[in-house]
Amino acid sequence: MELFTTLFSDLLVFVYHCFDRIVIHGYLSGLSRPEQVVHFFRQVVGAPVVSKELLSQRTSDYQNWVEAFARNHKVPIQWAEKGVRKEDYVQPWLRRMVRKDVYGVYFIFKSMEQGPTFRVTVPKYPTKDPNHRILAGQRSRFTHDYFYIRDEVLGPIVMRVATFFPFQATYYLNGHSFIEQELNRAKIGFRKSDNAFLAVDDVAALQAAADKLSPAIIRERLDYWTLILGPKFSAKERKRINLSRFYAISQIEYCRNFIFKRHFPIHKLFERSCELGLWRLTSNKISAIFGQRLHRRLSGKLATVIDQIEHGHHVFRAYFKHAFLKQYEKFSTFLRNELCSNNLNDFGLKKGLDHLQAVREKFQTITSHFASFQAQWLNVHVDFPLLQRIALPITIGSVRYPGIKIHETRIIRLMEVLLHGGTHVGGWTAKEIHQAILTTFDLSSRAYGLNQLRYDLRKLKGMPCCSVTDPATPIASRRKGLRSLCSFSSFINGCADPSPTAAFIINPRPNTDPTASSKRPITMPTKRSRPSSICSPPRDAARSKCCTVFVKHPSG
Repeated sequence: MELFTTLFSDLLVFVYHCFDRIVIHGYLSGLSRPEQVVHFFRQVVGAPVVSKELLSQRTSDYQNWVEAFARNHKVPIQWAEKGVRKEDYVQPWLRRMVRKDVYGVYFIFKSMEQGPTFRVTVPKYPTKDPNHRILAGQRSRFTHDYFYIRDEVLGPIVMRVATFFPFQATYYLNGHSFIEQELNRAKIGFRKSDNAFLAVDDVAALQAAADKLSPAIIRERLDYWTLILGPKFSAKERKRINLSRFYAISQIEYCRNFIFKRHFPIHKLFERSCELGLWRLTSNKISAIFGQRLHRRLSGKLATVIDQIEHGHHVFRAYFKHAFLKQYEKFSTFLRNELCSNNLNDFGLKKGLDHLQAVREKFQTITSHFASFQAQWLNVHVDFPLLQRIALPITIGSVRYPGIKIHETRIIRLMEVLLHGGTHVGGWTAKEIHQAILTTFDLSSRAYGLNQLRYDLRKLKGMPCCSVTDPATPIASRRKGLRSLCSFSSFINGCADPSPTAAFIINPRPNTDPTASSKRPITMPTKRSRPSSICSPPRDAARSKCCTVFVKHPSG
């Protein structure tokens, strides 16, 4: 993570991370199992028989209460239409609540959906108890009520309540809405679009507000709205049975957001990240990012894809089990890395709301690993002024050396052999380098002679890549010439496409590698290839099966 922010520090405005979408299930602890429902109706309510009519009566009472609530508070209530996105449909009512600066329910949707309920059947054979009934759990299609709420702490949230026993509730909230409420309360200026902050007066306050979201805050607000809008129970029933809700995380998203100064770098970064991610994000890398071990009994997905949500809007996804990492650009200057989990058990985490802090720490680590991997891949850039400079002829004393053009095949081969030999070339003679080039690229001495090599070595003096006093004497690589070699060769072979940052903006690390000996260079013969696969990854990984060898650069 630190490498990413350091690499693009000149282009970034600020970075923040927080929870995004959170889906929580609320279960009635005392009415989740069939035996609990039988105990409730027989011992608490006093009904002799737990029948289908008795359960339906509870459903009718609650549905009538919802209709009366909407009528008394003048809240619109209607059935959801197929193909209409609910969140977009209710936006006018939400904007009206914001203008009036009021909180509460502003819309109710009714929808037929699948949900858990109970089935009552009469025993096939007579029993000693004539009132005995078989109660079993099942999933069926029935009415669900969606309450759209503007909360003073959590912001806009949605509460879905099943109208059949056991009245399971589902809550949809967003971490960005909570941050917005906190910043408004602290009177800190910001600019927010949809679920993204594009500008803020105090970045530290923004991150502090994101970290403030806790299980206690969420539980307090959910208990409040469940008491107001949930199914009704009498004081006697609440006293004799536990009717509190157990909150479990069903789906959760954690995002790391990078806000750039302008659109060009973010667009090029995303394009290059997708190209490198599809090729280099293998199963081992994915498991390393998620901090898990691969085994044969792995369930779920393990893949990388690029999805097109709509025209011109692409999303890169890396799947692991029932979770996935995704990256996308938004609002021209907004780049987001987001981790979404549908089963916290994949990470060895518990789904209870009380374990939200453990989820935050785990997801922070995973998104940080993902950003670090991307930074390592993107830390190979092209310095175009450098390429322009070395293309011009150089005069040293009375000798004029020609420039180096990016289309010269002989120079490319020479650079790749020098880089393949290591970061230092010590004690090599021109004849030894000539033999290494012939062996590596399967050339004959007639196709590439020794005099041609000596002419090419004289060109490299102007970069300067090596010091050559006489073509027959040993040569040694200059450390500052490695930058020219790496930049030139990587650009030619496609290892580094045009990138929005200058080349190697990080200070070079101290070189601790030992100087190469004067022994004859050892290279592995490869098939003739243009461009070569010695120091750069193949353009089409699906058609290339060669092993790629990367040379360690002093700056990365």
